[in-house]
Amino acid sequence: MTPSPVSIDDIRAANERLAPVVRRTPLLSSPFLDEIAGRRVLVKPECLQHTGSFKFRGAWSAISALDPEVRAKGIIAFSSGNHAQGVAHAAARHGVPSVIVMPEDAPALKIANTRALGAEVVLYDRENEDRDEIGARLASERGLTLIKPFDEPLVVAGQGTCGLEIAAQAAEAGVETADVLVCCGGGGLTSGIALALEADAPGLRVRPVEPVGFDDVTRSLESGRIERNPRMSGSICDAIVTPAPGVLPFPIMQRLCGPGVVVPDELCLRAMAAAFTRLKIVLEPGGAIALAAALYMPETVEGDTVIAVASGGNVDVPMFTKALETTP
Repeated sequence: MTPSPVSIDDIRAANERLAPVVRRTPLLSSPFLDEIAGRRVLVKPECLQHTGSFKFRGAWSAISALDPEVRAKGIIAFSSGNHAQGVAHAAARHGVPSVIVMPEDAPALKIANTRALGAEVVLYDRENEDRDEIGARLASERGLTLIKPFDEPLVVAGQGTCGLEIAAQAAEAGVETADVLVCCGGGGLTSGIALALEADAPGLRVRPVEPVGFDDVTRSLESGRIERNPRMSGSICDAIVTPAPGVLPFPIMQRLCGPGVVVPDELCLRAMAAAFTRLKIVLEPGGAIALAAALYMPETVEGDTVIAVASGGNVDVPMFTKALETTP
């Protein structure tokens, strides 16, 4: 078996670099959510992380590990919004410039926030242009260091710090076995958490959760090879719509994850309403999809307890209003 390019030692090292700046998000619970799900539900609200999502972890991990002279030349990333904001904020706190390549149909709030955090935003058409090509070209032209959203060992290691926290918090809560539902795009968060739990909480099993029509990870795990999505838009879960699983995360997910769960958009809206009503947290659709699976698709989960990672909360007012109009 080929060794993983990311190890638990890498995750622990990232955790040390993050310790002075990261928010250690709690595990939240509500008897109302337990009643809906028919089991104990614990929610990891990464929407409370810097910039409103877990992405700050990976961004800081990667940028903080760079040689200072390389870092000073600037950072580039491509993202629909959450990785963008995480990188922009981490770069700004290191005092270096950042350029973010974003799809032109990304939520206006995410574009505005990325600019407000000090980044130069370059917009592209995700249906007809290749963000990888744009990012590679700008990096070459300007001497910038590309921080990929999930196909980067230091980023996966940073996301894995969320798993270290889950392992410790689950132990404190007396949970030794549970499915851990993770909102999944390219697989950086999913694979990082899986590696951390393998080491610190082997009774916790990671399950990737994706939107209907954009279930490339679920299909890839079933077929044993990387499958691609036929399109790149059409779900309200913009934060986790990616072309295919990352080349780096996929073997990790193959080895460590249980079957994927595929959730319709309307259940994400209901989960957003439930999270706001019962936990007083704000989630975006893609950040609520794991909670949606926990609450409204109980047949897909095993055990008396389920842990759902609420990965982000960067939602526009119209979308959040639409969610609040639904029945939790």
